[in-house]
This record gives sequence, C-alpha cells and structure tokens, in this order.
Amino acid sequence: MSLIDAHAHVWTADFARYPLAPGYTLDDVRPASFTLDDFFRHARPHGVERVNLVQSRFHGFDNSFLLDTIAVNKTICVGTAVIDVHQPHPDRQMAELAEHGIRAFRIHPRLSQMPPERWLQPAGYQAMFAAAARLNLGISCLIDPDCLPELERLCDRYGETPVIIDHLCRIGADGVLRSRDVDALCAMSRHPRAMVKVGGFYPLGAQSPPYADLVPLIERVVEAFGAQRCMWESDCPYQVQQHNYLQSVNLIQSGCLFLSERDKISLLQKTAEAFYFAPI
Repeated sequence: MSLIDAHAHVWTADFARYPLAPGYTLDDVRPASFTLDDFFRHARPHGVERVNLVQSRFHGFDNSFLLDTIAVNKTICVGTAVIDVHQPHPDRQMAELAEHGIRAFRIHPRLSQMPPERWLQPAGYQAMFAAAARLNLGISCLIDPDCLPELERLCDRYGETPVIIDHLCRIGADGVLRSRDVDALCAMSRHPRAMVKVGGFYPLGAQSPPYADLVPLIERVVEAFGAQRCMWESDCPYQVQQHNYLQSVNLIQSGCLFLSERDKISLLQKTAEAFYFAPI
C-alpha cells in the first residue's frame, strides 16, 4: 500500500529568496531547513509516496516556497496554505491559490488575534468558510478543545464546508487526556464534512513512543467519525526531531488493534487521497 502523509511542513534556509516571517529570527528556525527531499528521506522508506504540505510558520503568509515546491512535484504533493483573514477578500485569494495545488487553508486563534471563545468572529472567516464550501477546499484547524464551540458555530452555519481538525485537536498537549475534551471532539462528528487528522503524536499525553496511552483516544475518534473521515499525519519535521517517523506510522499499522485492515487503509491512504488528491 502506498501511504499518504496528510500533514508535513517544509521550508528553506534561502530567506533571501523566501523571506522569514515577521517576528522570527534565524535562531528560531530549527532545523535550519526542511525540504521535500528531507521529508522523503524519512518517509519513503516506510511506504509514503504522497504528502499534503502545510505552510510553515517561518514563511508566514508568503506561500511562495510551498507553491514552488508543489509546482515541480504536482503528482506527489498538494498544499495547505496560510492567508491573512483580515485582508479585504480572503475568498479571492483562496480561489487563486486553488489553481496552484492548494487544497486547504490553515486557521488558528493566533491568526485571528481573538480569544478561543471568539476566535472565528472576524468577518473574513465567514468569507473563507463560504468559499471553502463553494470550491470544496478544506478549512484546516490548529486548535485546542476550548476552540471547538466556536468551530461548531460556523459548522452549523456552513454545513457544506470541509473542516479538518489537526493533531487530534491537540488533546493531551498538557499531558492530560480529559474525557470531556474527547467528548467535545467526537461531538463534531455530527457535521458530515468534518474530518480529523490522527497524528502529531509526539507532544500528546505521555509524549513517549509507542504512544500506547493515545490508543483509547484514537479509538473514540475513529468510532465517532468513521475511518473514512480520519487521516494519518506525521507532522514532520517535528515528529523526527526527538522521535522517529516509523514510530508514528507504527501506531496506526500495528499499535491500534481495534483497527481493521480496511480502517488502516482509510487512515493511511484513502481518506487523504479522496480529499486532497481527487480532482476539484
């Protein structure tokens, strides 16, 4: 089976050509660069052949390096861009970027400059959700559980919008896997176009391979959403800074005994393939 990694970041050390985002210095960039070739050196030995590349924070709203990477690797890469929600017409930029291999747009409270209970109130988000529904583009959410009520509000309003919750909603990022957080995430499954990225394991719960403490969380999520709405992600390069790539793959391939072979194929390939790599 050819695997698809639903979430990895790339950036370059060529900050003369691709400027460093405001607020960052060269000392913040670790590793100094992480290109597509670097990614595949970790991923390809474990069967990964395609990837959704997520815009790096080090390049901010300048998606140029992401777009250039996709342009020369169109058969194996798509992208998730980051745009400024406070610009006059974010929906227009979404349509333009969709012409160049961008399949989703990442949002999070820091970009909206609002607290979790109001993080989706900027008017630009309504334009983004509406455009995402019209163009079948994903809204990819980097959030903690306290952001779910606001997301629920917009999902109720824009029911046709594909919404992707990154990194298992970061449940357990503080070391505690709370049942109420799991319940809140699973409740999002009532929205038929909501999906979950099952990955980014390294900073959750005990933060220790083989990540066995995360198995009950993953089981609840897969049970609620169905494997056809769950997709595995590595979150490289962060997964491989202290842990390794195989440890992330193995949690799905052999660590979650409740998964059927069909479920594993969905998580490791089919869900991401159906959304990210299907013709728009």
